Amino acid sequence: MISCILKTQSKIFYTFLLALVVSFGALAQGASEQAEVAQKGVEPGSTEGASVDGGADPAVIDAGAALFKNNCAVCHSAGSDVIVGPGLKGVTGRRSESWLISWIKNSQALIQSGDAEAVAVYNEYNKQAMPSFAFSDDEVRSILAYIDSEANTAAAVPTTVGGVEGAAPGQNVGTDAIGAVGGYLDIILVVLIVVLIVLVVTLLLITSLLKNYLNKNRQLDEYDAEVVNQRFDFSKIYKSKAVRTLVVLIFVVVLLDLTIDKVMGVGIQQGYQPKQPIAFSHKLHAGEHQINCNYCHTTVYESKSASIPSANICMNCHSQIQTQSPEIQKIYRAIERNEPIEWVRIHNLPDLAYFNHSQHTQVGGVECQTCHGPIQEMDVVYQYSPLTMGWCIDCHRETPLNTEGNQYYDNLVQLHEASSKGAFTVSSNGGTECSKCHY
Repeated sequence: MISCILKTQSKIFYTFLLALVVSFGALAQGASEQAEVAQKGVEPGSTEGASVDGGADPAVIDAGAALFKNNCAVCHSAGSDVIVGPGLKGVTGRRSESWLISWIKNSQALIQSGDAEAVAVYNEYNKQAMPSFAFSDDEVRSILAYIDSEANTAAAVPTTVGGVEGAAPGQNVGTDAIGAVGGYLDIILVVLIVVLIVLVVTLLLITSLLKNYLNKNRQLDEYDAEVVNQRFDFSKIYKSKAVRTLVVLIFVVVLLDLTIDKVMGVGIQQGYQPKQPIAFSHKLHAGEHQINCNYCHTTVYESKSASIPSANICMNCHSQIQTQSPEIQKIYRAIERNEPIEWVRIHNLPDLAYFNHSQHTQVGGVECQTCHGPIQEMDVVYQYSPLTMGWCIDCHRETPLNTEGNQYYDNLVQLHEASSKGAFTVSSNGGTECSKCHY
């Protein structure tokens, strides 16, 4: 009878452990799912369900978007935010098309002509001269079409969050709402775990009291006495040859794995994130303000290397914006002392490898994010890709060449199609030959 009670108590204890593990697993899974949902959420800039009014040609809007981001986004937003100049949302409703074309092409000429609207804008924004642009009328119209499409897209995005129509962004809806089922399940799991812990503690106390009572007040036979007073000998575990062998084996495997990881990682700087002399945020500039990479890194499409921006480029905006910021004051000091800003280089290939930046960006049409990762989301830039030889070769093997409209590739494409059924990739054009990068 006594042995049955104790064995039952042991089974209950093991059942509790199993329930505890399952409960924590469910909690972890629920937290993971909620984190995933929260992470996905409503993507910023999403235009799902949106429509663009006005019937503008998508090709015209795309052309206008490229012109706007490369030339206008430094000083203007397509929304209502004021950067250097005013936000351009609704500008086609406030100004005539002919006036806007004249203003964008040569704002100073329009001001000097005495145009009242031009003079008012010039004075309102601290007489900050807007540069002239050698755009055609159609190019200006494409920019205006892009600005209108951005306003219409923002207006057309449905105000639904988490599947609840009319919910405002940031409002708790769906599984995150107050009183939702998901929240109650978490509370129930926590309560069950607490109850199980209390039950186990209670059973242990009862077992201890029962054991003391039986030892003091009852005459136990040899078998029952052994069951009641049995103790687990932990020394048998670490004295066991099998356990010692297993521990040594695990230690050797872990040590070997760490050694191999270190050896294989020699020269790889993935994740390298040095502290820069000025706290520059790509998330703010390239992300929120949508400043094109080419504006600061001026040789990104023209040179073997992408240039590091000079202090003068920073001053194009910061002669007017955030002038009292401690970080901007560092730029002023560099200019006053006629010294460059000593940016710390992050992406650096070994001297034995030749890499041409313009060949990839201009000729190959490779996006910045392909190698540098989501740069528009980084407050502090880090090396996103491993930049190893294998990584480069894999890209050359998988990336198809854009040969359309380029007669240079006509014969090569014909020869490739005659001998292979696969796509005409960089590798097909000799992109994996040693002399391409090592000569």
